[in-house]
Amino acid sequence: MAPSPAATADQFRGQARLPQFAAPRRYELRLRPDLVACTFSGAASVRVDVSAPTRFLVLNAADLAVDRASIRFQGLAPTEVTLFDEDEILVLEFDGELPHGEGVLTMNFNGTLNDQMRGFYRSKYEYKGETKNMAVTQFEAVDARRCFPCWDEPAFKAKFKLTLEVPSELVALSNMPVANETIAGPIKTIHYEESPLMSTYLVAIVVGLFDYVEGVTSEGNKVRVYTQVGKSNQGKFALDVGVKSLNFYKEYFDTPYPLPKLDMVAIPDFAAGAMENYGLVTYREVSLLFDEKSSSASTKQNVAITVAHELAHQWFGNLVTMEWWTHLWLNEGFATWMSHLAVDSFFPQWNIWTQFLEDTTSALKLDSLSESHPIEVEIHHANEVDAIFDAISYDKGASVIRMLQSYLGAERFQKALASYIKKYAYSNAKTEDLWAVLEEESGEPVKDLMTTWTKQQGYPVISAKLKGHDVEVEQDQFLLDGSTGSGMWIVPITLGCCSHDTQKRFLLKHKNDKIKGIDSQCDDQQKDGNFWIKLNIDETGFYRVRYDDELTAALQNALQAKKLSLMDEIGVVEDAHALSISCKQTLSSLLHLLYAYREESDYSVLSHINYVSSSVAEISVDATPDIAADIKQLFIKLLLPPSEKLGWDPKDSESHLDAMLRQLLLIALVKLGHDKTINEGVRRFLIFFDDRSTSLLPPDTRKAAYLSVMHNVSITNKSGYDALLQIYRESAEVEEKLHVLGTLSSCQDRDIVLESLNLIFTDEVRNQDASRVLRGIIIEGRETAWSWLKENWDRISETFSASSLISDFVKSIVPLFTSKEKEAEISQFFATRTKPGFERALKQSLENVRISARWIEGIRGEPGLAQTVHELINKL
Repeated sequence: MAPSPAATADQFRGQARLPQFAAPRRYELRLRPDLVACTFSGAASVRVDVSAPTRFLVLNAADLAVDRASIRFQGLAPTEVTLFDEDEILVLEFDGELPHGEGVLTMNFNGTLNDQMRGFYRSKYEYKGETKNMAVTQFEAVDARRCFPCWDEPAFKAKFKLTLEVPSELVALSNMPVANETIAGPIKTIHYEESPLMSTYLVAIVVGLFDYVEGVTSEGNKVRVYTQVGKSNQGKFALDVGVKSLNFYKEYFDTPYPLPKLDMVAIPDFAAGAMENYGLVTYREVSLLFDEKSSSASTKQNVAITVAHELAHQWFGNLVTMEWWTHLWLNEGFATWMSHLAVDSFFPQWNIWTQFLEDTTSALKLDSLSESHPIEVEIHHANEVDAIFDAISYDKGASVIRMLQSYLGAERFQKALASYIKKYAYSNAKTEDLWAVLEEESGEPVKDLMTTWTKQQGYPVISAKLKGHDVEVEQDQFLLDGSTGSGMWIVPITLGCCSHDTQKRFLLKHKNDKIKGIDSQCDDQQKDGNFWIKLNIDETGFYRVRYDDELTAALQNALQAKKLSLMDEIGVVEDAHALSISCKQTLSSLLHLLYAYREESDYSVLSHINYVSSSVAEISVDATPDIAADIKQLFIKLLLPPSEKLGWDPKDSESHLDAMLRQLLLIALVKLGHDKTINEGVRRFLIFFDDRSTSLLPPDTRKAAYLSVMHNVSITNKSGYDALLQIYRESAEVEEKLHVLGTLSSCQDRDIVLESLNLIFTDEVRNQDASRVLRGIIIEGRETAWSWLKENWDRISETFSASSLISDFVKSIVPLFTSKEKEAEISQFFATRTKPGFERALKQSLENVRISARWIEGIRGEPGLAQTVHELINKL
């Protein structure tokens, strides 16, 4: 809508979106970063299409000094230039109505290469013993406006023609290949080819010293991985996955990769894991680099998944872009799902879809809070966007896509996605646009079905009971606090009866329904006592299942007889865990179920068993302190046999998953306080400390050894802590540094915890890595951490002000508490200190405290729990 003739700049304040009466078509940008002074200067020439009568141009700008005297539109100078800092908008008012059609807006501006890891910022790196600065961009979600004035919304797609002026010895990269460059003494001027239509948040620039390795796709696109000088070998694995990913997605989407080249760059200071900028993908070093000698199996897998995720975005996100941040999940949910699809085809032996259930679990956990949010969440202001880059947008998004693919069938689903990509290439789409294409291609009621999963928060628990030959099912919204929400879903139900081969499928559209007629084969098995029923086969549905006593007992027998798939084994224990937390089932029944997994040897299943066990071990410290040690003993006896089978030393013939499992189990046993494992960890550490090249402590077992060392550390016995710090300071490997950081605060001694936390404020820890220190805090250190957080809050807010990293402080410390009194104290502290960037994280963390307090009450009121624990210990 065009403004009225009497309007003033003030009318544009506080709006969710920029007005539509003018839109950019092409940006010409010239930028000159000064890497010593950490500033930059720039000039913009933007072709703007004015489509309705107006005297104003309204665009985004933040943290920039715009030279007002330089602003012209078609030769006209604005009469008023107003910058609304809070809304990050620049309003240009002209004397008369602007001419319809296209005109050119020009202006000059200056900015700072900031330390906030957003906008145009500086990252530090070491080169020949000297600390150097590199210039890097990170524009998602709303930070392109910190580099140049622009229409900084995904729907304002335009073409970009960039020119950079940089020191002539440096490498300077952007989205497109270099068209030409000229060198004049110490400065070179690089002109890049013009980009296709793209959103501002995908524009990228990197300037620094780099080495690279190079490959080429089947279509002839050049792919490079850039690393710090001397580390290019560590880029080879990511390069291989990158080339394979581009080839894979070209086939899957039936659309070639749209740009001539793809660069992937490892950046030392980087707030996210990676960013999918068109043609120039940026990564944290630990998410891109892999070294055969010094990296763990879990890092290798993380690199593969991250690369495949970012390259899926080149189609799903970059070529076809969400219309507004409400549809963020379209980008992130799909890239998460696609990355598993791609990696599964490259590395089938990794069993990646079984591991995907960890993503589903984290989404189910977050989405069972009343402080969750729908997949599609209304964004009313730019400052709200960061808070939705969470497990709902990524993991729930990916999980409901998996559910839909399972319902429609892989082939139909793939064909429809290819049609969607072709239909909306170089433009923007909403969630409804995707449903429309899928519905048209499949003939299924996709929109009605999926709207129930994307427009409302939460998910159902399906209660199942046997009545004669029928299974009666009923849905209720599941909430971890034990209450029942009013949500109602269209649920794709799958059911296996005595076998995975015979499956029943139907859509549950109402609160109750019946699955009729168990077949005769199952009837015979019922008589033989081998009968079982499992809902949500292979956990493709995003819901929990609660069985009646008869079905629960039958399922437990099937579990012990190894009749269930690995995914179903995971689903059974995860559902039972959630039902126990919500006090819908007893802790005793959960412990009996865990006992049924005593002969388990699969990595993914044991990963979930470990997650559930550690959750129970932690809550027992507060709930039942008198038997907390016995509960830990029970879990040690459960996890020790597979750990002893693997031992500490890798074997030549072992698989990727064996290496992952060894790491998982050793860390679990150390955390549970298993003396033998701790002593062995310390023994190996001491040898490693004297000889870093020893084969006794390969990358996969280091974290367990470091935690073993910290187990015995105190302020009067500090040698282990000092040794770890020495390793941190001497290591050139990012993964190694992160292993150490993640263990330093895992200590019962107050002074050591404080010393570790205070490291966050030193130059020794990059801001992006602060969360590693925080995540190491154990229950015994929570009061110390909370006091530290309160005392240092102003400093934390200032240092981490500009990023979602501040949420990590809240999410790492607050949920360690389990009492209503503590919840009240924490609420009171934050009453005057909450900001939009972490408000959602705080509310969710406080809800988790309340849920823990309620679970504790339930556990304390449970008769015979101690007896159950002792019986199971004796049976193991």
